[in-house]
Amino acid sequence: MTATDYRTRADRARRAIADQTSGPGYFDLFWTGVAGFFTLLALIPLVLVLAYVVFRGFSRLNWAAFTQLPPPPLAPDQGGFANALIGTLIMVGIGALVSVPFGVLAAVYLSEFSQGQVPRWIRFATNVLSGVPSILMGVFIYGLFVITTGTYSAVAGGFALGVLMLPIIVRTTDESLQIVPKQVRWAAIGMGASKFQTVLRVVLPAALPAIATGLTLAVARAAGETAPLLFTALFSQYWLDSLLQPTASLSVLVYNFARVPYEGQQRLAWAAALILVGIVMLTSILSRWATRKQIY
Repeated sequence: MTATDYRTRADRARRAIADQTSGPGYFDLFWTGVAGFFTLLALIPLVLVLAYVVFRGFSRLNWAAFTQLPPPPLAPDQGGFANALIGTLIMVGIGALVSVPFGVLAAVYLSEFSQGQVPRWIRFATNVLSGVPSILMGVFIYGLFVITTGTYSAVAGGFALGVLMLPIIVRTTDESLQIVPKQVRWAAIGMGASKFQTVLRVVLPAALPAIATGLTLAVARAAGETAPLLFTALFSQYWLDSLLQPTASLSVLVYNFARVPYEGQQRLAWAAALILVGIVMLTSILSRWATRKQIY
């Protein structure tokens, strides 16, 4: 084959590429439109749920709702869910104290230090744990804490939520660390950093936004759980005096009040549901704000 033939084939290839890239791209536009349509379709349930919760719950939000105890059955516009709000924050906080250190350290070990078949089996066990129904977690903590101590308590509820949060934190943190390019690790080691220094000062800061997102998902799931708290914290109509006594929570309040025939308590249940949604949104916003320097 002569040089002229090579030049001819090269010219044909360049023209073919130019024709493909300079065309109107109707095929790409079509599939982009299809993807956008299904994205909007997936957002419709979220928008409808949020709109309905806001519509039903916003009218009942007032200062009394955040400062008073739950009302008696025949009090239409009295009382609030202050003790349930405090109980939810305390138990989610206990769950975070239990799960976050163990979850992050376990994920660091899996991603950075483990070898052989060990990480594979640990990841498999984590996936199994994440699929266990939450009510079974409540029964497990009930047998471990409630029967042992002889009382329902905020501590038992917090541990139940912590066990539910743990697999989410391990999985999201593990995946976040794996996203960090290996070249970043090699560069740090090439500069003389040890393995520990590389993980602590380079890998973890780079993965922090994704880790924060995973923590947000874990907190969101814990804040909305009801079944484990029915077996561990139960409920209370009164203020929390001790972590070792039955404790009110927003999710259990919604469960109890939404199924009674009294309009006042039903309206309070919708308001509590709105506050739960607000807690999830606030947690997401705070996590993005706290990691804005790393994200951008």
